[in-house]
Amino acid sequence: MQRLADALYDVALTLWVGGLWAIGYLVAPTLFLALSSDRQLAGFLAGRLFELIGWVGLACATYLLLFVVLRIGSAALRRRNFWLLVLMLLLTVVGLFGIQPLLAQLKADALPREVMESVLRSRFATWHGVSSILYLVQSLLGLVLVIGRGRGTK
Repeated sequence: MQRLADALYDVALTLWVGGLWAIGYLVAPTLFLALSSDRQLAGFLAGRLFELIGWVGLACATYLLLFVVLRIGSAALRRRNFWLLVLMLLLTVVGLFGIQPLLAQLKADALPREVMESVLRSRFATWHGVSSILYLVQSLLGLVLVIGRGRGTK
Protein backbone atom coordinates (compact mmCIF):
# COMPACT_ATOMS: atom_id res chain seq x y z
CA MET A 1 0.00 0.00 0.00
CA GLN A 2 2.92 2.32 0.73
CA ARG A 3 4.25 1.83 -2.80
CA LEU A 4 0.85 2.81 -4.21
CA ALA A 5 0.79 5.94 -2.05
CA ASP A 6 4.31 6.83 -3.23
CA ALA A 7 3.32 6.26 -6.85
CA LEU A 8 0.21 8.42 -6.44
CA TYR A 9 2.39 11.16 -4.97
CA ASP A 10 4.55 11.10 -8.08
CA VAL A 11 1.52 11.04 -10.38
CA ALA A 12 -0.20 13.91 -8.56
CA LEU A 13 2.92 16.07 -8.59
CA THR A 14 3.57 15.29 -12.26
CA LEU A 15 -0.03 15.94 -13.26
CA TRP A 16 -0.24 19.26 -11.44
CA VAL A 17 3.14 20.72 -12.34
CA GLY A 18 3.16 19.26 -15.84
CA GLY A 19 -0.34 20.62 -16.40
CA LEU A 20 0.70 24.08 -15.21
CA TRP A 21 3.62 24.15 -17.63
CA ALA A 22 1.77 22.58 -20.57
CA ILE A 23 -1.30 24.80 -20.35
CA GLY A 24 0.42 28.02 -19.38
CA TYR A 25 3.41 27.94 -21.68
CA LEU A 26 2.41 25.68 -24.58
CA VAL A 27 -1.36 25.47 -25.01
CA ALA A 28 -2.47 29.01 -24.16
CA PRO A 29 0.09 30.74 -26.42
CA THR A 30 -0.75 28.26 -29.20
CA LEU A 31 -4.46 29.06 -28.85
CA PHE A 32 -3.81 32.78 -29.25
CA LEU A 33 -1.54 32.15 -32.22
CA ALA A 34 -3.92 29.74 -33.96
CA LEU A 35 -7.01 31.83 -33.21
CA SER A 36 -5.44 35.22 -33.86
CA SER A 37 -8.55 36.30 -35.74
CA ASP A 38 -10.77 35.48 -32.75
CA ARG A 39 -8.90 36.51 -29.61
CA GLN A 40 -12.13 36.39 -27.62
CA LEU A 41 -12.53 32.66 -28.35
CA ALA A 42 -8.85 32.04 -27.62
CA GLY A 43 -9.23 33.85 -24.29
CA PHE A 44 -12.36 31.90 -23.44
CA LEU A 45 -10.68 28.56 -24.17
CA ALA A 46 -7.52 29.53 -22.30
CA GLY A 47 -9.61 30.66 -19.34
CA ARG A 48 -11.43 27.34 -19.23
CA LEU A 49 -8.10 25.48 -19.32
CA PHE A 50 -6.68 27.63 -16.50
CA GLU A 51 -9.83 26.93 -14.50
CA LEU A 52 -9.45 23.20 -15.15
CA ILE A 53 -5.81 23.13 -14.05
CA GLY A 54 -6.87 25.09 -10.97
CA TRP A 55 -9.26 22.29 -10.00
CA VAL A 56 -6.58 19.71 -10.78
CA GLY A 57 -4.25 21.69 -8.52
CA LEU A 58 -6.75 21.67 -5.66
CA ALA A 59 -7.15 17.90 -5.90
CA CYS A 60 -3.45 17.21 -6.27
CA ALA A 61 -2.44 19.59 -3.48
CA THR A 62 -4.94 17.95 -1.15
CA TYR A 63 -3.45 14.52 -1.81
CA LEU A 64 0.16 15.72 -1.69
CA LEU A 65 -0.28 17.55 1.60
CA LEU A 66 -2.18 14.67 3.19
CA PHE A 67 0.50 12.26 2.01
CA VAL A 68 3.28 14.30 3.61
CA VAL A 69 1.41 14.89 6.88
CA LEU A 70 0.36 11.26 7.20
CA ARG A 71 3.83 10.03 6.28
CA ILE A 72 5.93 12.21 8.61
CA GLY A 73 3.42 13.93 10.90
CA SER A 74 4.32 17.25 12.46
CA ALA A 75 7.84 16.98 11.03
CA ALA A 76 6.21 18.11 7.79
CA LEU A 77 6.12 21.63 9.22
CA ARG A 78 9.91 21.65 9.10
CA ARG A 79 10.11 20.53 5.47
CA ARG A 80 10.65 23.01 2.67
CA ASN A 81 8.59 20.95 0.23
CA PHE A 82 5.58 21.01 2.57
CA TRP A 83 5.62 24.81 2.58
CA LEU A 84 6.16 24.95 -1.18
CA LEU A 85 3.03 22.82 -1.58
CA VAL A 86 1.08 25.06 0.80
CA LEU A 87 2.19 28.15 -1.12
CA MET A 88 1.24 26.56 -4.44
CA LEU A 89 -2.15 25.64 -3.01
CA LEU A 90 -2.70 29.21 -1.80
CA LEU A 91 -1.77 30.57 -5.23
CA THR A 92 -4.20 28.12 -6.80
CA VAL A 93 -7.00 29.24 -4.47
CA VAL A 94 -6.30 32.93 -5.13
CA GLY A 95 -6.32 32.33 -8.88
CA LEU A 96 -9.31 30.03 -9.02
CA PHE A 97 -11.61 31.76 -6.55
CA GLY A 98 -10.29 35.32 -6.62
CA ILE A 99 -8.72 36.46 -9.86
CA GLN A 100 -10.45 34.21 -12.43
CA PRO A 101 -13.97 35.21 -11.30
CA LEU A 102 -12.89 38.85 -11.31
CA LEU A 103 -11.61 38.58 -14.87
CA ALA A 104 -14.81 36.80 -15.93
CA GLN A 105 -16.91 39.57 -14.35
CA LEU A 106 -14.90 42.26 -16.13
CA LYS A 107 -15.50 40.46 -19.43
CA ALA A 108 -19.23 40.21 -18.68
CA ASP A 109 -19.41 43.88 -17.67
CA ALA A 110 -17.79 44.90 -20.96
CA LEU A 111 -20.43 43.17 -23.11
CA PRO A 112 -21.45 43.61 -25.86
CA ARG A 113 -17.91 44.80 -26.53
CA GLU A 114 -14.78 42.74 -26.05
CA VAL A 115 -13.16 43.68 -22.74
CA MET A 116 -9.98 44.90 -24.45
CA GLU A 117 -12.07 47.33 -26.51
CA SER A 118 -13.94 48.70 -23.50
CA VAL A 119 -13.33 51.20 -20.73
CA LEU A 120 -12.47 48.20 -18.51
CA ARG A 121 -9.38 47.44 -20.58
CA SER A 122 -6.77 48.76 -18.12
CA ARG A 123 -8.41 47.11 -15.11
CA PHE A 124 -8.59 43.80 -16.99
CA ALA A 125 -4.97 44.14 -18.13
CA THR A 126 -3.81 44.86 -14.58
CA TRP A 127 -5.57 41.83 -13.10
CA HIS A 128 -4.49 39.65 -16.01
CA GLY A 129 -0.90 40.72 -15.30
CA VAL A 130 -1.26 39.89 -11.61
CA SER A 131 -2.69 36.52 -12.57
CA SER A 132 0.21 35.87 -14.96
CA ILE A 133 2.81 36.70 -12.31
CA LEU A 134 1.15 34.46 -9.72
CA TYR A 135 0.92 31.66 -12.30
CA LEU A 136 4.63 32.05 -13.11
CA VAL A 137 5.53 31.90 -9.42
CA GLN A 138 3.36 28.81 -8.98
CA SER A 139 4.97 27.16 -12.02
CA LEU A 140 8.47 27.86 -10.73
CA LEU A 141 7.60 26.55 -7.26
CA GLY A 142 6.32 23.40 -8.93
CA LEU A 143 9.59 23.08 -10.82
CA VAL A 144 11.50 23.34 -7.53
CA LEU A 145 9.31 20.56 -6.10
CA VAL A 146 9.90 18.30 -9.10
CA ILE A 147 13.65 18.87 -9.02
CA GLY A 148 13.70 18.26 -5.24
CA ARG A 149 11.62 15.10 -5.70
CA GLY A 150 14.28 13.71 -8.00
CA ARG A 151 16.75 13.96 -5.11
CA GLY A 152 14.44 12.11 -2.74
CA THR A 153 13.37 15.11 -0.63
CA LYS A 154 9.67 14.31 -0.54
